[in-house]
Order: sequence, then C-alpha cells, then structure tokens
Amino acid sequence: MAKKTDKILMLVTAGSTEEASKIGKSIVEKRLAACCSIIPEIQSIYWWDGKISEDAEVLLLIKTVKAAEAELIETIKELNSYELPEMISLPMNSGYDKYFKWIDENVILK
Repeated sequence: MAKKTDKILMLVTAGSTEEASKIGKSIVEKRLAACCSIIPEIQSIYWWDGKISEDAEVLLLIKTVKAAEAELIETIKELNSYELPEMISLPMNSGYDKYFKWIDENVILK
C-alpha cells in the first residue's frame, strides 16, 4: 500500500520559455517549491471564447508540498500572462523517500 505524503506536483502552462523560467525561478527563490522542471514546446488544443484554439505552450512541473499550494497559486497568478492560468495539483502518493525528504528540506513556509 502506498504511503500517504503531503507532496504535490503542480502542472502549470505558460506562453513562452522566458515566462516559464521567470515563474520557475521566482517560486524556487521564494522557497515555495523545491524544483521546477520546464518542458518546452508542447502543443495545446482547447476551447476558448466559444471556439477551438491551438497554441504552442511551455509546461512547468513544480514539486512542492500541499501547505505551499495556496501561496504558490497566488504567486503564479501574478507572474503568468494568461487570463486563466492552468494550475493543476496532483498528489504524489508514493515515491522515493529521500527525494521527498529533499523536497521538505527545500520548501520553507513562512
């Protein structure tokens, strides 16, 4: 049985690599996340303003703890250029204990 953790993976899209890097650096510097991986050049197809849109985007994979989620969301809203930024949190139900410990050591909540 998987051990319950407080770790989350947040998926966030941005309009450019530069914007994604700015978001990633800011949240890691603020210690809201231990790590932010950036995946460039994803293609998104979605409904917007009553029609199907298709755009190149950049995906951020943010590793953090549940307790940081609310402040993380507020920070991303300030830095993301999208009218409706995608922010989806997924629980990390299991994984490498030493990696989870590293997340704990590097996310520092006020």
